[in-house]
Order: sequence, then C-alpha cells, then structure tokens
Amino acid sequence: MTVWDDLVGQERVSEQLAAAARDADAFVTAAASDAPPPEASRMTHAWLFTGPPGAGRNQAARAFAAALQCVSPDRALGGAPGCGFCDGCHTALVGTHADVSTVAAVGAEILVKDMRDTVRKSFTAPANGRWQVILVEDAERLNEKSANAVLKAVEEPAPRTVWLLCAPSVEDVLPTIRSRCRHLVLSTPSVEAVADMLVRREGIEPDVAASVARATQGHVDRARRLATDPAARARRASVLKLPQRVEEVGGALRAAQELVDAAAEDAKQLAEEMDGKETEDLKAALGAAQGGRLPRGTAGVVKDLEDMQKRRRTRTQRDSLDVALADLTSFYRDVLALQLGSRIALANTDAEEALERLARDSTPESTLRRIEAIAACGEALDRNVAPLLAVEAMTMALRAG
Repeated sequence: MTVWDDLVGQERVSEQLAAAARDADAFVTAAASDAPPPEASRMTHAWLFTGPPGAGRNQAARAFAAALQCVSPDRALGGAPGCGFCDGCHTALVGTHADVSTVAAVGAEILVKDMRDTVRKSFTAPANGRWQVILVEDAERLNEKSANAVLKAVEEPAPRTVWLLCAPSVEDVLPTIRSRCRHLVLSTPSVEAVADMLVRREGIEPDVAASVARATQGHVDRARRLATDPAARARRASVLKLPQRVEEVGGALRAAQELVDAAAEDAKQLAEEMDGKETEDLKAALGAAQGGRLPRGTAGVVKDLEDMQKRRRTRTQRDSLDVALADLTSFYRDVLALQLGSRIALANTDAEEALERLARDSTPESTLRRIEAIAACGEALDRNVAPLLAVEAMTMALRAG
C-alpha cells in the first residue's frame, strides 16, 4: 500500500506528486553525495492544493509529505518514494514526524500567534536530513497578519523547506502567496470510486457503501464516517426530517433549537475527550503537582490553552452545522431534480417518499428560495452570527418557501 492509495479518484494529481517526489529524492541524494543536483526538476518549494470539500486536499498534501520523507531502502534500487511502510512514511501519515508540521484552524481563523513558531521552524534544517515540510490545512482561514507571515516564509524559503497549502479555491488565498505556489486542482471523486474505496479499505458491505457514497455525493470523509459511525447516520436521518417539521412556526423553531443543540453536543463531546488531558499535560509540563497550584508566572500559558480550547469548541460546533446544512442542501437539490424532471440520480434515496411529496406540494421557485436560505445561513455563521439566530432564520425561510 503506497501513500497514494488514500487519494480517491485523483490519479492525475497522484502522478504529478509522485514525479515531484522522485525529483525531490534525487535532489536529496545528490546533496548527500556532493554530486551536482538534477538539471530539471518537477519539485518546488511551495504547493497549493485546491478542490471542493471532500475531494481530499489534506490527504493529498499529507501523502506528498510522506513521500518526501520516505526512507525505504527500495529507493536505492529504483523504487519510487512513498512506500507507505517505512518509518518516514508512517510517521508523516499519522502526524508524528518531527519534520512535518501541521497547522489547522482551531477557531474561525488561523491567528498569527498560531503561525509564529511554525514560520520560525520553516527556516531551520530538517532534523533527519531530508525535508522540512509545513502543511497548512485551512489556508483560506489565514487572517491578514498570519497570511503575511506565511508570505514572508514562502518568498525566501530555506533550501530544504516545502510549504503545502490547502484551500477550497485559489481565490481563497492571497494572490501574492498563490503566485509563488505550484497549483494542483483536485476534483470531486465519483460515487463509484468512493463506494469502491469503502469496500476495499473499510470492509463495508457493497450496498451500504453505495448508499453512503451516493448520499454524500463523493465526499470521502463524510462517506467514511456515515459508513462506520451509527451516530453520524442517526444525525443525518434527523436532519433529513427537518423539512417535514417546518410547516408550523413552533415546529420550525424547535427544529432550529434541536439542530444547534446537536452541534453543541458534538463540541462538548470533543472537549470532554481532549480538554482535560491537554490541561493536565500542560500543568505537569509546567511543574504543577497533581491537583496542586501552578508555579508563579505560568497562569498566562494556561489561559492561552483555555482560549484555544474555546475556539476549538466553536469551530467544532460550526463544522457540525456545516454538515447539517450540506445534508439539507442535498435534500432540496433532490426535490428540485424531481420537480424539473431531471435524470440525475437522487442522493437521498432513503428519503424518497418525503422528496416526492415535497416536490408535488411546492414549486421549483420555492425550492430554489429554500436552497438560497440554507446558503444564507452558512454566510451568517461565517460572519459570526449567533448559531441559533442564524438557524432559526433559515428554518422560518424554509417554512415560507
């Protein structure tokens, strides 16, 4: 199993990255033996991965990072880097490699203080003699200050540093940054490719794999979660019942409250799993005894951790609401397809009766207005509108049609 096996339906991108990894390997080998570097190379110091949600931007970047760190002895015999089994590949893929730093948005933005240490590290030599890789998973969430910090590092990188930026589109990244990156565009995998992956890699039954792949319309991570997590399937089933509950004002408001409460519960569960351990580990690192007082001058460090954990809870709640909005959009897209007599396959075949009823009882114009209301809810959440207010406005608009 190579590092490229997790890239579903991205054969062209995999080929480009594999070629660049071979050239990068040749560069490191030449440098170690004092030989002249290759004259032509498909490797560069900065890459920008773009594509729709679920296409696998982060997975592609991490697979490339693993291939750059590959230490398989087969390389000396002509094998391609990225074996997937060596220590370099394994630690890069699971996120524990000393020379692969990952930056992801904890809250709504990546703050400059979140980037400061990483940018500083990007100017140092790799610890194990290969590449220093900086992976920014949510480059579209860089704010002005953090983006400028990245720009300075990308403009004048260290000789063996590689920046991997992931964003939905090139427009989400500063022009000055994207002009210094090699751009790779990932596409939404086909439903068939996602279903095949679930059968081969996760051992999912073919009919279940086909159903969740169709329901998520090629979103690899959500398809995997639906196939393996009963709670995720239950949440989706609850969301798909929402259009039937908004016929009355009281029902619309209750549905909004339940949707926000479910997202808050997701954030709470994550906090319970991570916050306590993080806090105790930090206190131990600062020298505080179990249950004892913190040493003087360290309260600010603990406060920074608490602020980060609060931002992470907000982000988790927002991510959960995003999934619900995507499911609702998919539902009304199916309604619209039925109303217009389209031949495209329905995504939500498990709710076909409700789809047909709503298609009969409403018009395409009202369905489009409902889809616009869901999009407006997402935009309101982006502007930090209180989640309950944004979702209530959406459910009332769904009721009005």
